[in-house]
Amino acid sequence: MRLSPATLGRLAAEVVRPAYDWQTQRAGIVHFGIGAFARAHLAAYTDATMAAGDRDWRITGVSLRSGDVAAQLNPQAGLYTLTARSGEASRTRLIGSVGRVIVAPQDPQAVIAAVAHPDTCIVSLTVTEKGYVRAADGSLDCGNTALAADLEGEGSPRTIYGFLAAGLARRRAAGLPGLTLLSCDNLADNGCQLAALMTAYLDRTDPALSDWFARECRCPSTMVDRIVPAMTDADRSWVAGHIGMADAGAILTEAFTQWVIEDDFAGPRPRWEAVGVQFVPDVRAHEAAKLRMLNGAHSALAYLGLERGHDFVHQAVADPAIRPLIEQIMREEAAATLDPASGIDTATYADRLLERFANSALSHRLLQIAMDGTQKIPQRWLEPLAINQAAGRMCPATLEALAAWCRHVRGDVRSVDDPQAATLAALWQTHGPEGMASALFGEGGQFAATWKASPGALAALSQRLA
Repeated sequence: MRLSPATLGRLAAEVVRPAYDWQTQRAGIVHFGIGAFARAHLAAYTDATMAAGDRDWRITGVSLRSGDVAAQLNPQAGLYTLTARSGEASRTRLIGSVGRVIVAPQDPQAVIAAVAHPDTCIVSLTVTEKGYVRAADGSLDCGNTALAADLEGEGSPRTIYGFLAAGLARRRAAGLPGLTLLSCDNLADNGCQLAALMTAYLDRTDPALSDWFARECRCPSTMVDRIVPAMTDADRSWVAGHIGMADAGAILTEAFTQWVIEDDFAGPRPRWEAVGVQFVPDVRAHEAAKLRMLNGAHSALAYLGLERGHDFVHQAVADPAIRPLIEQIMREEAAATLDPASGIDTATYADRLLERFANSALSHRLLQIAMDGTQKIPQRWLEPLAINQAAGRMCPATLEALAAWCRHVRGDVRSVDDPQAATLAALWQTHGPEGMASALFGEGGQFAATWKASPGALAALSQRLA
């Protein structure tokens, strides 16, 4: 028996139901990248907001590539369970805030229509760092095949920019107001970056629409935080036993959750503040702490842990050869780059992060974190390295993690899931361990725009690669 509106009467009694009539709510949000994180974070907050009395904020999900999430949720009318686990405790909610899921390659016009719909006020995104199609310097990667096709207007849109531009053009033509574009991805200044990239796209394709976008739309920056491992067959079996039926869209997550949003919206929004969301004038301090301390430590655990044969975060953080490096990255090297005026208690934050990493009730795979490293390490490691280097501080623990990443991308131990995997493997073939550090981080190196390593740092990294 599978979760659906027809089977809700047989759902286990301990599952908390939505405290609102989810079937009568209209959609006010279109979300690109309706994966596990969005359903554990944005959708959970929005569900709670509607339970608190807000109306018409259901979410239309968009999958840009795979039809997997649509196959999970559409037969269930968008319903799924969200279970927060910590130790032996667990709490399961039925989430009613997601309506339908559109698979963009299968029905691109439905995506455009959803963006252009009069009820839509917000388009949110969790498309991962590579979904923004950026070049090494942060600009639009116009050499990307999909983006180049969108820029030339070849066929249906393939990127977020193509879909957003088409939807915004319809809104402008219909005399509808602009939208709030809400990035929920781990990018520094994610709202500013989205606004700049969207503007660059529109400047090339429709300058008049670019002017309208600047006047009518807003792109607030955000900081999102919740650990959401990829689901396994064992997880789904556990959920089925727990709720009394199969749930193809089930999500397991931690109890902790945080969302900080710049208070700059183009129009109406849910009253997320009523359910714990922080609205602030500037999210940069929160964002920097999370990217450098949490995400930076996560990436270090991934590459160092995989090298030592671990599969999960809780295993890696318990390894006495790894734990001191993680603590040093968080408590010293990353913390030193944060603005003391922010008021963030970095020692307490690090303590809490270590507790979260050690949660063995969540099987958070290191390989999941290790994906797309070229899109992640600039903001997680390289920016802190540059800040520390300018202040005359060395970062030996971060360099250990960086060396582990360099060895990982050789690709001779396990396959590398990264958009630049072939390029990195070719660099290894050309430069070998002696020259790889310079090829990546020296003068003219691939990542030198973010961190051009000093001679001492290059020597220290090269020594670790020898």
